[in-house]
Amino acid sequence: MHEHKEAPPVNPLPPVVVILFLAIALPEVAFSLGARGLIGGPEAVGWRLASVETYAFSGDIFDWMVTNGRWLPEHLQRFLTYSFVHSGFTSALFAAVLLLALGKLAGETMGQLAVLVLFFGGAIFGALVYALLLNDPNWLIGGFPAVYGLIGGYSFVMWQSLAAKGEEQLRAFSLIAMLMGLQLVWGIFFDVGNGWVADLAAFFFGFGASAALVPGGITRVLAALRRD
Repeated sequence: MHEHKEAPPVNPLPPVVVILFLAIALPEVAFSLGARGLIGGPEAVGWRLASVETYAFSGDIFDWMVTNGRWLPEHLQRFLTYSFVHSGFTSALFAAVLLLALGKLAGETMGQLAVLVLFFGGAIFGALVYALLLNDPNWLIGGFPAVYGLIGGYSFVMWQSLAAKGEEQLRAFSLIAMLMGLQLVWGIFFDVGNGWVADLAAFFFGFGASAALVPGGITRVLAALRRD
């Protein structure tokens, strides 16, 4: 007789999403505990700042590499590592929660490799556009550009689903519209910087890359363009 196994009430997260979540959460836990003097001794207070200087993305450093033609590995890594350094606990929390939700969807619909492509591809493309379009001396930090790459993937999946049902496809962009709207409102009261440029660039990367990641995605995009 076959033993009957009940399905878990909540589908497990794809392993790659768990790993990315821990890569965001564990440093933030260390920074927060260190700042409160609970671990690491007196020098732990400066852990966050030291990590920013070592791992955050800098448009100025990028410009220096372009000008001098020197592509140093310790600076090229910043295109990836800045996603795991945050300005504070709240920023890391929001990035981690969005990663869990959107990474789960992308992993289940497109596969774990797609999660990595959207996450890191969004981070790289977002930082590149940030450096090329702006002359901002501030560090670019945080997982939001990478997460916006996943939002682009989510929006593409929704866009396809709505098209298959014959429903209004603009609804697929409701999440990005809401998040950009919140950033606009937040920017009225606080100086939020120019990170939104990297976020938006990462979204477009995620949406475009998903056409290649989703089976039949490119064919459906071409069909939609022909209808227009």
